[in-house]
Amino acid sequence: MTSERVFQLVRQLIDIESITGNEAAVGEFLLGELKSLGFDAQKMPVTDTRFNVYAAVAGVKPHVVFSTHIDTVPPFIPSSEDAEKIYGRGACDTKGITGAMLHAATRLLAEKAPIALLWVVDEERDSAGAHTANESPINPRAKFLINGEPTENKIATASKGSLKVIVTARGRMAHSAYPELGDSAIEKLLEALERIRAVKLPVNPEVGPTTMNIGIIEGGRAPNVIPDFARAQILYRLVGPADQLKKDIEDSVHGLPGVQVDAEVNNIFIKLRTFEDIPTFVAAYTTDIPALSNWGEPILFGPGSIHVAHTTGEFISKKELLAAAEIYYSMAKKLITQ
Repeated sequence: MTSERVFQLVRQLIDIESITGNEAAVGEFLLGELKSLGFDAQKMPVTDTRFNVYAAVAGVKPHVVFSTHIDTVPPFIPSSEDAEKIYGRGACDTKGITGAMLHAATRLLAEKAPIALLWVVDEERDSAGAHTANESPINPRAKFLINGEPTENKIATASKGSLKVIVTARGRMAHSAYPELGDSAIEKLLEALERIRAVKLPVNPEVGPTTMNIGIIEGGRAPNVIPDFARAQILYRLVGPADQLKKDIEDSVHGLPGVQVDAEVNNIFIKLRTFEDIPTFVAAYTTDIPALSNWGEPILFGPGSIHVAHTTGEFISKKELLAAAEIYYSMAKKLITQ
């Protein structure tokens, strides 16, 4: 596969809208491309209308699996390019990565190397595709999983987990001219958030601190009505187990009347395999890796920057994309010998 064909392929992928929930068209395109390259490719059903794509070297049990996701965040942005970059929705997250993986995989296919490829749906929302793949009978139980996300061609030593906390406060409505007749849910929520913000967050000396973001606050009826309902949604980025942090959050608001806390771990913190001579970093974001635990020892690596993913100016460097393809190839070769 020539470099120009790789760039063309990435633009073709970008130009197929695949916002989460609408991945079928890009999945069909990938199936056709994989079969034309000589892979044994098939659908892995997730729902009646959604599917992952799995491909392998015919007759060879995979030792290494390349994987990334085919869905994107909204809105759809068509592709464009200049001498140095390819632009558009999914350019780095993760259609450029798909191009780099395919470039490496075609070379490995020619060598009959024991590799496979897995593209999953729904990573940007609930990882439904990864969860399905983890239990699928198609799962080859390979030794290593190379997961593609934009890491600037660095290899992640760890990926932070995530804890979602919903704080709900309930009160009693009244006319705002007579506040003594009501019970403000918003004031209760503010008190709860102040206490939660005071909770000491864990620090991992190898990874850094747990972080928190109060992302949504909602509630109230009108400026002249004492509010009977208020809610906040908080997301923590974890650097270790969540049990103690959940307990500390719940304890901090214990005894506040009308306040309820619900906490759920969306992704666990995970330490990852590294390689000599590849720069490292800590991925502060979450990936499908925790949901693909049956697919091999995980490695997180890919071209592109997470800082431009999900933005209107999303892009991937052509030079970085081709460099990633070389690293994917050499990485797989090293892993196959182990």
